[in-house]
Amino acid sequence: MIRRRVAITGIGAVSALGGTASLTWEGLVAGRCGIRPVTLFDTEGLVAHNAAEIGTVPPAWTLDGALRKRASRADRMAVSACDEALADAGIDPRAIDPEIGGIVLGAGAGGLFETEGYYLDRIARGVARARVTRAWGFSPSTTTDLLGAHLGFEGFTTTVMTACSSSTIAIGLAADAIRTGACDVVVTGGADALSRLTFTGFCSLRAVDPDRCRPFDRNRRGMTLGESAGILVLEDMARARGRGARIRAELLGYGAACDAHHVTAPDPSGDGASRTMRAALEDAKISADGIDYISAHGTATQFNDEAETRAIHQVFGARAREIPVSSIKSMVGHCLGAAGAIEAVAMVLTVEKGIVPPTVGLRDPDPECDLDYVPGKARVRPVRAALSNSFAFGGNNGAIVVGRVDA
Repeated sequence: MIRRRVAITGIGAVSALGGTASLTWEGLVAGRCGIRPVTLFDTEGLVAHNAAEIGTVPPAWTLDGALRKRASRADRMAVSACDEALADAGIDPRAIDPEIGGIVLGAGAGGLFETEGYYLDRIARGVARARVTRAWGFSPSTTTDLLGAHLGFEGFTTTVMTACSSSTIAIGLAADAIRTGACDVVVTGGADALSRLTFTGFCSLRAVDPDRCRPFDRNRRGMTLGESAGILVLEDMARARGRGARIRAELLGYGAACDAHHVTAPDPSGDGASRTMRAALEDAKISADGIDYISAHGTATQFNDEAETRAIHQVFGARAREIPVSSIKSMVGHCLGAAGAIEAVAMVLTVEKGIVPPTVGLRDPDPECDLDYVPGKARVRPVRAALSNSFAFGGNNGAIVVGRVDA
């Protein structure tokens, strides 16, 4: 079987830095932090009160009335990012044969915020007056299903839930759908929204910084949660070129591996993470010498940052300290099920524009974290290919490789 090449022809995003991919990118390049006090729910009594919360979630006017009525916060973010990505790709979904269009998304809490609201309404107002439509988004697959109805795509469609690596692995599976000919066009990425349960759960684990996360810093105290949507449009390269599409980058490969170590903590040796990166490089048919930038998982938790640093050393050897490595979680927070998606959008722009976003808040590097983390300020440099890491609870690891496409 001939393995088809995978073009990235469209991107869309909604984040705490802005309601589009371009606004998000401008914020990243400027080193602007989107972390601010939470307003969605009461955080009194918790160890943290900040998150990368989206100020105004797009209303998703392109949804028909019935779909819009039940759309959750995560759904609306996904629809907005999807509409932007398809417009960026120059694709009218109505012109696509439904059977060759697919949707593969990563998910996390999804519509849990609205479901929590439904149960609070039941307590406060009684069952008869509580809006049951608020609970319809409880299933993590709801956003994928809603996009399917919105676009009319009937091809390969699935939802991936592997915690913080969900969207990264979803993008890899979407690429496989293109490579194998199962689909010609796939909308992929993910969306995830803040919720009370998620926020209080991470606070109870003492994994959240009371102020703002500082990846790789000696004085880091944990992650900061965020919410976002990131969408990529993947196409068969020959099809994209045949219709004269602008090709923003190429999805070269992906990898996945498991630590099989602990329910929340990474393997401190970095073995699972290094096997994941090696698998992605092998799938991409590119050597470690071909990577010019690494988008780190970079959660700002002590064990994750150190394990990821060790893994990068294992894979890239003597060259590890020469490669810029940064964590955009320092600006958009840890977006959990959507983390890999928003980071993939940023990585496409890094490859396309030759600008590496910084790690903000990094002032005093941890001696155990001894790489070039691009502190504070974006850096202009050519990037032929970049690697993005997502290392999740349970050791569910994923990585993707994106490369520049020269005209």
